[in-house]
Amino acid sequence: MEIMKSALTLLTVLAGCQALLRIPLMRGKSARQVLEERGLFEDVRRLFPYDPATKFLPRTEQGVVPMTFDPDTTYYGEISIGTPPQMFKVLFDTGSSDLWVPSVNCSSAACDSHVKFNSSASSTFQAASKPFYISYTSGFAAGTTGYDNIQISDLYVANQLFGLTSTEALFLGSVPWDGILGLAFPSMSFEGGTTIFDNMWNQGKIPQYMFSMYLSSSVEGSMLLLGGTDPSYYTGSISWIPLYQATNYWNIEVQSVSINGNTVACSGGCAAIVDSGTSLIIGPSGDVANINGWLGAFPDQNGDAAVTCSNTRLLPDVVFNINGYSFSLPPSAYIIQSASECKTGFAPSTSWILGEVFMRQFYTAFDVGNNMVGFAQAV
Repeated sequence: MEIMKSALTLLTVLAGCQALLRIPLMRGKSARQVLEERGLFEDVRRLFPYDPATKFLPRTEQGVVPMTFDPDTTYYGEISIGTPPQMFKVLFDTGSSDLWVPSVNCSSAACDSHVKFNSSASSTFQAASKPFYISYTSGFAAGTTGYDNIQISDLYVANQLFGLTSTEALFLGSVPWDGILGLAFPSMSFEGGTTIFDNMWNQGKIPQYMFSMYLSSSVEGSMLLLGGTDPSYYTGSISWIPLYQATNYWNIEVQSVSINGNTVACSGGCAAIVDSGTSLIIGPSGDVANINGWLGAFPDQNGDAAVTCSNTRLLPDVVFNINGYSFSLPPSAYIIQSASECKTGFAPSTSWILGEVFMRQFYTAFDVGNNMVGFAQAV
């Protein structure tokens, strides 16, 4: 009897593992790289200043879907929409809740470098009446909404609401992805309706009401896992942290940020958003200036925090103290090296955001059902 119970338990575990859906993520050339090669980066940067915190402004301060120019976001995966399927590269973004792609009706030059959805070519498409808007620091994008079938790897989501842009800001022409698939909570959605992840759960397509991400430093190897976690992508155990004062995005409380045992930022605690759609670690300007000061950084010609490349190995760890756990970022995690210089991965805005720089170091799990975020040391 005990042998039979053990066998049934093993089969249950194996079945859960088989149901866990793995979506490979690629690292494309960043918008910064593309625009620098064209000699356009400075012009675009002036038009669209980098301020990722605008994504999380209260509803009273914005009437449309927020978005900002992030020149260093690089990860994307593939989905298909419609019948027969039309393929798109999308940014899987834990900082937003909507799915959108360009439409064949898009009149902006930005759409010309991306795949565009042809609704008339899909036998399962149904138009919706609500317009779709995306706001930017400067300019905006607009379009329509509709319903269709979405395929992500071997998973199908029926009758999913999504946006179709007909106007897009200039900078979107240089990003490596065509559209965005949001993985924040439904209350953050500006399209209305049920988010794609909730539809996966409601339609019984995933084994657990959670997803996780492994972000590699290489071009290949990154992974989005829908329906659970995979210990092959991390060492030790996952440290779970409850969400903090938030019902619509992945917000946690950080007790402090320290270097060599000294509190250098977030003194007395602060809120931080875990966002796969932000490339750097973002914080209030005073805190970030203090961190960069401890790292010996100096402003480069763009105002970014640069350091001497030959000294990076001598730099200290930056430690985020969260819920009784210490998450240590070595210089190899927070220094970003290009062909011309080395920069820190800390940039100023109005609030704390733990973006790709943090998530590359720590495998990140998002437990929707229990309102928790989990971190484990990435392999």
